[in-house]
Amino acid sequence: MTAPAPESLTHLDVEGRSIAVKRLPAAQGSSGPGLFWLGGFMSDMAGSKAEHLATLAATHGLANVRFDYSGHGISGGAFDEGTISRWLGEALAVFEATTQGPQIVIGSSMGGWLALLLARELQRRGQGARLRALVLIAPAPDFTEDLMWALFPEEVRQVILEQGRFLKPSAYGETPYTITRALIEDGRTNLLLNAPLSVGCPVRILQGGADEDVPWQHALRLVTCLAEDDVVFSLIKDGDHRLSRPQDLERLGVAVAEFV
Repeated sequence: MTAPAPESLTHLDVEGRSIAVKRLPAAQGSSGPGLFWLGGFMSDMAGSKAEHLATLAATHGLANVRFDYSGHGISGGAFDEGTISRWLGEALAVFEATTQGPQIVIGSSMGGWLALLLARELQRRGQGARLRALVLIAPAPDFTEDLMWALFPEEVRQVILEQGRFLKPSAYGETPYTITRALIEDGRTNLLLNAPLSVGCPVRILQGGADEDVPWQHALRLVTCLAEDDVVFSLIKDGDHRLSRPQDLERLGVAVAEFV
């Protein structure tokens, strides 16, 4: 097996939005699955977990795809025009345009929600076999409803309803999160945790016990919904939401390597 070609940066047009994609082709002769990364809310493909996976893929001669949603990183589009449905559409478009064969889809936080929605859509299209596994890091399905709207004070809800947006302070930087009415209302059309869910492939969940953004109890609700699938839930007691410490990245690599 020869070494893979260098990672390339391209831009994919999705409904008039320029989506930045980094793609590492598989090494010649490789028969392993590809890795497909789905980042979190206001994250980008240059984060430590995405970089770690790209290095892991290169080491094993695997294909690797990562990209920025519109309004994120170096992609075009405005963040405050984004919704779960829009970002899911972009994920599906990138998946269709850049991947071949079975894939391990790795989703972090909001990316975990999108990974589950992507799996459901692939099943609907009769392409469920494209998924080797889902590896979810602090998955946040339904976060717009359960972890935002339900927890917002009434005055914040009124601001969103009347002004269309609310600037929510971020614990990870000076730039606040723009929470729009469109994001909340669209999120309600993509809720998953109120009914059984089957993705048709193994699921591995890494969850921090000290996560203040996505409490471990929220991620555990997902396990109860995935009653038909092979699911392993790993609780890292002292782990935070990012799970990007060296020991956390090592755990991520082990979870991915199970299916390689």
